[in-house]
Amino acid sequence: MKIGMQQWLGLSYERRRQVRGVLAAVAAATIFGVPLHAGADEHRTDEGKGHHHKHELLACDDTMKDEFKPDSLTTVLLVKAFAKGDPLALSGTPATPPPPIAANDVCVVKLLVGPGSPGPAGAPSTSPGIGIEIWLPAPANWNRRIHVIGGGGWAGGAQTSLTLLSGSGGGGTTSSPAIVATVEGAVSANTDTGHSGPGGGSFAMNPDGTINTVLWNDFAQRGIHQMAVKTKELTKAYYGRHARYAYWDGFSTGGRQGHKLAQAHPTDFDGILAGAPAINWTRFITNELYPQIVVQRDLGGAALSFGQMTLLGNAAINACDVVNGEHLGYIPDPSECRYDPTRDASVLCTSSGGSNTTANCVTPVQAEAMNKMWYGQTRDGRAPSPAVDNSWSRTINGDQLWYGLARGTNMAALAGPTPFTIATDMVALEDQDPTLATTSFVNATGNGANGWKNLSYAQLADAYDNGVMLQSSFAHINTDNPNLRPFRNAGGKMLMYHGLADVLIMPQGSVNYYQRVLREMGGLHAVKRFYRLFLVPGMTHGLGNGTSNPNANPPLPGGVGAGGTTQLYDVLTDWVENGMAPTRIDISSAVTATFPVAKSRPICVYPKKATHAGGDVNVASSYVCDD
Repeated sequence: MKIGMQQWLGLSYERRRQVRGVLAAVAAATIFGVPLHAGADEHRTDEGKGHHHKHELLACDDTMKDEFKPDSLTTVLLVKAFAKGDPLALSGTPATPPPPIAANDVCVVKLLVGPGSPGPAGAPSTSPGIGIEIWLPAPANWNRRIHVIGGGGWAGGAQTSLTLLSGSGGGGTTSSPAIVATVEGAVSANTDTGHSGPGGGSFAMNPDGTINTVLWNDFAQRGIHQMAVKTKELTKAYYGRHARYAYWDGFSTGGRQGHKLAQAHPTDFDGILAGAPAINWTRFITNELYPQIVVQRDLGGAALSFGQMTLLGNAAINACDVVNGEHLGYIPDPSECRYDPTRDASVLCTSSGGSNTTANCVTPVQAEAMNKMWYGQTRDGRAPSPAVDNSWSRTINGDQLWYGLARGTNMAALAGPTPFTIATDMVALEDQDPTLATTSFVNATGNGANGWKNLSYAQLADAYDNGVMLQSSFAHINTDNPNLRPFRNAGGKMLMYHGLADVLIMPQGSVNYYQRVLREMGGLHAVKRFYRLFLVPGMTHGLGNGTSNPNANPPLPGGVGAGGTTQLYDVLTDWVENGMAPTRIDISSAVTATFPVAKSRPICVYPKKATHAGGDVNVASSYVCDD
């Protein structure tokens, strides 16, 4: 029985099962008739060579468990076909909330890649290996792309679960694998990077309190590389041909993962979209605990109220958001903002006491505490006047260890009544002392006991230093190598973007890294050929308003919905596939009942900035991108 590729791609799953085993492939160039991307070697097939190979295509059923064996460490755990309109749920999935519905036919495959990390049953540091969940569009719908999705936080997940799907959700900053596969039509995947979630950072500490170097390596780089490799291999086995293009799409931890792939595995992806990347990992995460130490050491453990943080944040916005005599409601360029609440009588209480809990004023001590938080971690807990240094230098200076959040940003996540647990976990791992973490950290030698509250400024600085010194044990999680020559030489393109009102990851860190790449690789002209940075005013750690002003409604990257944002992904694919390098991207705010009039503005390729040239300050056409 002979069958053409287009006929094969149009067959149903059932019909494919009937004919597989008797299909004989003719010469690949004759069947496929589509030229491949002239890129890395892994894209090449036997097309055009005139050779005849017989190969059976995998079916979306349990036969795949026996027939897909790329290596001795890889096991197929589950194969499940979903038809258009089916609920995307496995047997045993809770009925509430209701699962999403498949927009098109799709095949889901769960893989386990060993060897994992042995240990006591139930210990967070015990792992059978790396879980990978791959979503394959129906063959007739495949667009010849791979478009995988990065992780968040500590990146654990349900990829090895036989009752839950990790990739069926939607929304957020990136599309879900389900949306990518059934709407875009690309093969997609995600990974637990070697440990199931949640559980925070406990996986990274052995039961005896030492560093779990195996799982650090899986988390830092091996898990995402294995996902890339196995997704490509399964794609070839399932469709009979390689993808033309492979894309990485990640935000936060996913943005760090994209940079790690460019640095350590430069041929894995043709294009990388990296949002708010968690590069400089130990540096900025240790620094995330700094506002809490300021509260403990300077404010006697009494955090500023939400109202007080809003008061100071909005005062900074009001001082720094004016364009052409009008207030935007968000700060377009926080690098130019030097607002100092200690010199603003309108926010200071008439009493000079050390604490105050009302929302309409702060004491001088509280105002100075906010200045310290905006400046970022120092060795001794002191901060210079914002007039001298507002924490927006391109390099770290003096006693400063890392940057603070931008003025006008909502500080509640880091300076609120409870610490950010990733930061307390990280400090516990740096000092190899689980008791420093919150009670969510579980380990055989002792659980978290909120010991972070007793840290001095000098002790937190010691933890920061430990994080840097332990990079080899942490599998170089900082992901700060500025040498991207192998990625450039492989023809890769990377687009990095970061919100200037990010409430968790300081955007100055992305600017700092980009500057290091410029110094390493010959300057802006050379680097922008393959790697570009865009900064988004007012944007939080995600696609939303990150400012202390709830009425800001800043313009954001578009295409937001059940599938995350597609505007920047479309810009990246146009760059990779059509050579259209982005220099300016016009973005808009959503129209809602609360905000019936949309705002728009351009974001400009770094280091250019949007400069008002005349007209409505809330319309993108009123701006030009200038140096």
